[in-house]
Amino acid sequence: MRYEYKTENTCSQIISFDINENIITNIEFYGGCNGNLKAIAKLLEGSTVEEIEEKLLGNTCGRRPTSCTDQLAKAVRTAYEETKNNN
Repeated sequence: MRYEYKTENTCSQIISFDINENIITNIEFYGGCNGNLKAIAKLLEGSTVEEIEEKLLGNTCGRRPTSCTDQLAKAVRTAYEETKNNN
């Protein structure tokens, strides 16, 4: 299932990805640091929700209380919970 997440307090505005059970693929960030976010998407390809959370949840950017990667961790958890509840 394709999922889109509207980010908060980051340069990227939307994170889009596919979720199949708890496996995340095809991550795309819209906005933000293009090169870095493309690399992160490649590195996380095929990761589980738990692996992404373990690595990225709580990561901040400058003075902001969040980051694009923190938002990704929140997005995959939200998507996982929504898909779990819909089954």
